[in-house]
Amino acid sequence: MKYKITYSDAFKKHYKKLSDIEKAQTKKKINLFVENPYHPSLRTKKIKGTDNIYEFSVNMDVRVIWFYHNNEVIILLDIGHHDILNKI
Repeated sequence: MKYKITYSDAFKKHYKKLSDIEKAQTKKKINLFVENPYHPSLRTKKIKGTDNIYEFSVNMDVRVIWFYHNNEVIILLDIGHHDILNKI
């Protein structure tokens, strides 16, 4: 199933701060994510202590935080280095 992706303002703001290499990696991973949010290379998992917030890995350091809005829409909440998970 192909999902529609929506980007939060925080995601857009923090994406702009990534390096060019990280931006390219992110675009590639989002394209994969749209087709299959649980593709093994994304290492998708639910964030502990939350009801419906998930993360996937862009690389070994950069994470994307997201949730299902409904069965067809996924909202990308934020992106950043691994310590972004401390904000949740």
